This record gives sequence, structure tokens and C-alpha cells, in this order.
Amino acid sequence: MALAAIDRGWAQAAPPALGVQSPAQGPPEQIELPPAPVERENPGLINEIGKLFEKSKSVLPPLKSPSETMNDLSNVARPSSMVTGRAACVVASNGGPDCKIGADRLCQSKGFKEGKSLDTDASEKCSPLVYLPGHKRGPNDCKTENFVTRALCQ
Repeated sequence: MALAAIDRGWAQAAPPALGVQSPAQGPPEQIELPPAPVERENPGLINEIGKLFEKSKSVLPPLKSPSETMNDLSNVARPSSMVTGRAACVVASNGGPDCKIGADRLCQSKGFKEGKSLDTDASEKCSPLVYLPGHKRGPNDCKTENFVTRALCQ
């Protein structure tokens, strides 16, 4: 009897077939894989510098190549020329020198239309009385004259 019970137990359950499915078994069970590890943010200095560079790409204009920079500079400087000489600056209404007119005069003397002052020089022009011994210098005995000595002309 014990043998008959064992025999019936084997008969009820068929042994599973490896790799082969019978139509009675149905679809295979879905095995869930553990989720992929999530990349965690490293709050270190290197990570923060990386974030700064990523943000700066959208904020800053793109850098030009050296050849583009040289082309831009040559386009700006092409119609201009630097000249040297000496042209007096006029006195402005506030008492200071106005060297724009002096730069224009210097450039016009060299055949250009107008100019921009690059270098100036100042000198003091005094009455001959100032150089006499015993003469006390007064407020109107000397005046400062300004001159444009170098200009960028167009």
C-alpha cells in the first residue's frame, strides 16, 4: 500500500521538461530584474566645477578661433592709420583741453578726414617777466598748452 501511494504521487505530477514548453503550460513567468543603479550626484568640488562649465556654455558667447579674431581686428584697423606730429588742443568751455579738434587738424595735415587722439603733450608757456630775478609770479603769468602728438586717423 505504501508503494501504491508513492506510485500515485508520481503519476499526478509530470516532471518538468527543460527548455521545451508544452502548450498546456502557458506563457513563461516574467522574472523581474532589480532596477539599474541610479547615478547619484557627487557633491564634490570637481562635480561643482563641471556644473559651472556646463552652465557657462549657455551664458557665454562662443569663443572665436585665432584666425577669426585676426580678421576682425584687421577689418577694424584697415581704414585707420596712425600719424605723429604736433597740433594744439583748444581750451574747452570748462577750462580743460579739447584735443578732438587737435587730432582732426593733425590728421587733416596728413591727408585724412578726421582723427582720434592717442598721445598728448603739455607744456607751460610763460611771460618773459617770470624769469627776471625778484619778480613775483602772478596767476596769469603762465598758461599750460596741450598738444596732440599721435593720432589715429581715418
